[in-house]
Amino acid sequence: MENAQLIGLSRQIALRRQMDVVANNMANLNTVGYKNMDILFEEYVMPVARHKDFEMLDQPLSYTQDWATVHDFSSGSITQTGNPLDVAIQGKGFFVIDTPGGERYTRNGSFQLNERGELVTSEGYNVLADGGFVTFGPEETGITITAEGRVTSSAGDKGILRVAEFDNPQSLRREGDTMFSGENPIYDNPSRFVQMAIERSNVSGVSEMTEMIRVTKAYESISGMQQRQDELRRTAIRKLGDTKA
Repeated sequence: MENAQLIGLSRQIALRRQMDVVANNMANLNTVGYKNMDILFEEYVMPVARHKDFEMLDQPLSYTQDWATVHDFSSGSITQTGNPLDVAIQGKGFFVIDTPGGERYTRNGSFQLNERGELVTSEGYNVLADGGFVTFGPEETGITITAEGRVTSSAGDKGILRVAEFDNPQSLRREGDTMFSGENPIYDNPSRFVQMAIERSNVSGVSEMTEMIRVTKAYESISGMQQRQDELRRTAIRKLGDTKA
C-alpha cells in the first residue's frame, strides 16, 4: 500500500510541474516572440521493491519522473503594427542581442530607441548588426529595414541585422520569457525580415486550456485514490485493534 501511494505521489509531483509549464504558457499568450514550452516524462523503474503481497520477493515498480522541458520553435503569426522599429523574422533565425552576460538570442522583434538613439529590445539590450550597435541621430528619419536585414535611414546605411540559427534549437537555454542562450550559432542562413511587424506567441490558448483541465482532473483523480487508500489503512488498523488476541 505504501508503494502505491509513493507511485501516486510521484505522478502528482510530475503533474504539478506540468501545471507550472501550462500556466506559464497561458501567461505569455500575448507575449511577442514567445515560444510554447512542454514537458517530457519518463518511467523510472525501482527494481527492488519488497512486499509480501507480491508472488516474488523483488518486483519492479514504475514511478513517473519529469525528464526535460522542450520548446516549440514553430513560427507564430506575423502581425502588422505600422511601427518602423518592429521587425519579424520569417525562418528559423533569432535576433542577436548584447547583454551583460554575453550574446543572447530572441524572436521578439518589438524594438525601440534608447536615450542614446540605439536600437534596443524592450528590456533595454542592444540589437546587434554586422557593425555592432545600430544607432540613429535625433534628426534622422525614414528608418527602413529590408527583407535582407539591411538598416538605413536618411543618414545612410546602418548595417545588416545579425541573425543566428542553430543545428539543434532544443539545446538552447531559456532566459526569461523570450530570450535564449546557446553555443555554436550559425550566421549563414536564409531567414528574412518583415519591417513594421511582430511575431506573435505560438501558444494555442484552446490547447493550453484543455491541457490545464486534463492535468487538474488527473491530479484530483490521484488525490481521491490516495484518500481511499488512507481510509482502507485506517479501517484495517481499527479492525486489527478490535481483534481479540
